[in-house]
Amino acid sequence: MDNKYQDLSTEERELALREHYREALLLLGEDPEREGLAKTPKRVTKAMQFLTQGYNQDPEAILRSAMFKEDYKQMVIVKDIDFYSLCEHHILPFYGKAHIGYIPNGYITGLSKLPRVVDVFARRLQVQERLTTQIKECIENTLKPLGVIVVLEAQHMCMQMRGVQKQNSITTTSDFTGAFKEAKTREEFLNLIKSK
Repeated sequence: MDNKYQDLSTEERELALREHYREALLLLGEDPEREGLAKTPKRVTKAMQFLTQGYNQDPEAILRSAMFKEDYKQMVIVKDIDFYSLCEHHILPFYGKAHIGYIPNGYITGLSKLPRVVDVFARRLQVQERLTTQIKECIENTLKPLGVIVVLEAQHMCMQMRGVQKQNSITTTSDFTGAFKEAKTREEFLNLIKSK
């Protein structure tokens, strides 16, 4: 795909994006000069830059920044990681909880790094299925553990605000590898993430 904006500076991109949001307001029949909307293009631009900052971050570098040699071969779980993302189909939010488990194979990572990896991938235009797999693959490629499992539970505003308008639906996705292919190990993880 030819991207006519790829050679623009960060400042030029920001100004162009602002102008596009101003044009969108006009196309919706609004007056972008009225008091309540005068700063909206700037605000939306800043919000979108924040919500998609994951494109400019390296999740594997985040894990490597706190990788430690450790002879621990039991399950490590970080559960109930809040995440917020944007559905690439409607640019509407989906949000929920991520649960990550891995069995180290000589290396562990700082516990705060796993939620940061979730944030990097969530702060891109996404689908939940891809987000789940990207988190798993990042941990697998960087730590080379005996196994990784990722479970995401999310609510999608594109299903709640429009379309079928089902307010209480939750979508669950999972991806796993290595030791978690064994039903017993996977069941242990699932039981542990359910416990309070």
